[in-house]
Amino acid sequence: MSLEPQELDELTSKIGRKPTSTELQIVAAEWSEHCSYKSSKKHLKMLPMKGPLVISEKGYDSGVLDVGDGYVITAHIESHNHPSAVEPYGGAATGVGGVIRDILSAGTRPIAIFDGLRFGDIEKDQQARWLFKNAVTGIADYGNCLGIPTIGGEVEFDECYSNYALVDVAAIGFGKKKNLIKNHAKKGDLVVLLGGSTGRDGIGGSQFASDSLESENRSAVQIPDPFIEKLIIEAILEARNQNLIHAMKDLGGGGLSCAVSETADALSIGIEMDVNKVHTRESDMNPDEIMVSESQERMLIVTDNDKFKKIQEICKKFHITCSVIGKVTSGNMMHVKKGKKTCANLPTDLVANATLLDRPSKKPAYLEKIEDEKKLAPITDYSKMMMMFLSSPNIASKIWVYGQYDHEVGIRTVVKPGTDASVLRLDNGKFLAAKIDGNPKHCYINPREGAIGCFEEACRNVVCTGATPIGMLDHLQFGNPEDPEIFWTFLESLKGLTDFAKYFEIPCVGGKVSLYNETPSGPIKPTPIIGILGLIDKTPLYPQKIASGDCLVIIGNTKNEMGGSEYFEYIHKFIGGICPVVNFEESKANMNTVLNVIKKNLLKAVHDCSKGGLGVAVSEICMTHQIGCTVSLDKVPGPKLDADRILFSESHSRYLLVLQKKNLKKLEEILKKSHVSYHMIGVFGDENIRFNLDRKSIIDLRVDKAQKTWSNSLRELVVHG
Repeated sequence: MSLEPQELDELTSKIGRKPTSTELQIVAAEWSEHCSYKSSKKHLKMLPMKGPLVISEKGYDSGVLDVGDGYVITAHIESHNHPSAVEPYGGAATGVGGVIRDILSAGTRPIAIFDGLRFGDIEKDQQARWLFKNAVTGIADYGNCLGIPTIGGEVEFDECYSNYALVDVAAIGFGKKKNLIKNHAKKGDLVVLLGGSTGRDGIGGSQFASDSLESENRSAVQIPDPFIEKLIIEAILEARNQNLIHAMKDLGGGGLSCAVSETADALSIGIEMDVNKVHTRESDMNPDEIMVSESQERMLIVTDNDKFKKIQEICKKFHITCSVIGKVTSGNMMHVKKGKKTCANLPTDLVANATLLDRPSKKPAYLEKIEDEKKLAPITDYSKMMMMFLSSPNIASKIWVYGQYDHEVGIRTVVKPGTDASVLRLDNGKFLAAKIDGNPKHCYINPREGAIGCFEEACRNVVCTGATPIGMLDHLQFGNPEDPEIFWTFLESLKGLTDFAKYFEIPCVGGKVSLYNETPSGPIKPTPIIGILGLIDKTPLYPQKIASGDCLVIIGNTKNEMGGSEYFEYIHKFIGGICPVVNFEESKANMNTVLNVIKKNLLKAVHDCSKGGLGVAVSEICMTHQIGCTVSLDKVPGPKLDADRILFSESHSRYLLVLQKKNLKKLEEILKKSHVSYHMIGVFGDENIRFNLDRKSIIDLRVDKAQKTWSNSLRELVVHG
């Protein structure tokens, strides 16, 4: 745990003396990339962060959106990549715990969790299977113990994550606007540490996460305890209801160092604290260890003398420890003592604000020829190929994953995982849809267009439930930012997200940047993950039973843009080609049209086209509803293409609409007026999934056989290898 030589010089110069050992540890934690965002912070300002529903308060760890009638939702996203790559069960579980406390720190009850997971090639790599299996179990166990539903997410496998894991966890909170914590403090207020004991687990976790993963540093991985977290949630909410909390912050990356310095800096106060007052797990911990330990299930609270007595009573009731570790002072100093001895005395604005860096960027050399397509081997039997495709790890059903999550606890989940987006019932009669999406294959080929595509796909997924997107969370994951080529891919992704957010007026309400995601074998592909929150005023679209004779209509054009497609990479082992591009005008028109049609109650189901293209999207509808469908590929809107392009292009802005034949005329009238590209392409019935072109059968699969393969293959792969 150390500062760069120039950072040590800067610190020494600014405080006018040689820093103490504790000061070095505090600043090393807070100035780490993980905590300071020194490489990315100045660029993140380009994202739109304001909007009519956005509530901004100083010191919040989560985004806040006004959903009307005196209610708010909160949302945040975090990652636990390095810890999960070393110890997947504990790393993933503590990722859930941390993001839950971010939601709690605004004074809202956590009501849902969703996750984005990335691992190596589980077909060939036993280590990837082990990481995947244990990370999923860690998330499931922690969320299930808390009684908070894990309502969805996504999983992807790629060789670039070999010997590594990306574990992104997002959480949603809900509460009354009047109960939000308005962070404030005055001289003499008490600084209280509430929750689990501080131990030696997680020491140096933020620095560990701010460098390439080259060693298995298990001491940097925190130990989860969901039962304490559950008690903390209830205790904090009771204290909130009694107006006992002046300010609050979760202890995450950097531990007490960051929580104390950031709270003081945000509220323009000083804090004096004594490490002897911190309740510890081990009796011989020194001040440096106490200040940078990232032990879990801890909250920092600012309150006054009278209110603290009531907080003590609440903590006693819930069997939680709370200790007064310090007090608020005037000025702006963070004064850390051990009894009467000073260990650290630093200006909080210096600690909490690392000098921001201007990283050089350069277009990667590999992109010069990435769009060139090679000649592909012809497919002789598409039906056989399709069965293999449906069993591939990225296409196969993820029921093995979300089947381990309790997604119904809390009785809010009205549309469950396994559809495009999950939907939660809110107390004001409205509904909230949420989805998280990413596509590193597209982002590798074209970082800007790939990132836009992730954003649009997440929007499409919530639109399929009848929800209007109201806020976005982003998690930007890249390799070493000191490499100009990697930093260029970060900037391009960020510019793409900014353009889309501004055009669609979807504010970024929270996010995370995770850099140095690489191992000795190399960096990960650019992996921005986008979470979208959508609001439904009246009723969501509940998928209804599809019957024989129902019609299938597609909205949107299918284009010759196969770069980064699952078909190219899984079937042909080819990385390259032209990445799908979002046409903003077309995207907005299609989105608004689908929302309009859903409101008119004309549809039985809506599903977007994404990974695996039209072929997979139609098959998913058939397998989920256990009914066949005959599709005419000739009728698919867009340029005239070969069968494999129509089937497997991953063009954006496309939706599949299922409806009764009697509603078709009314639907077509609306679509014509909306000036969107559409066509009826199929009819449901019998027991086969059929794709025809020029009256010739291209694919013909039995639904039950396809469904069995699709549903079981991931579990078989993980359990039996």
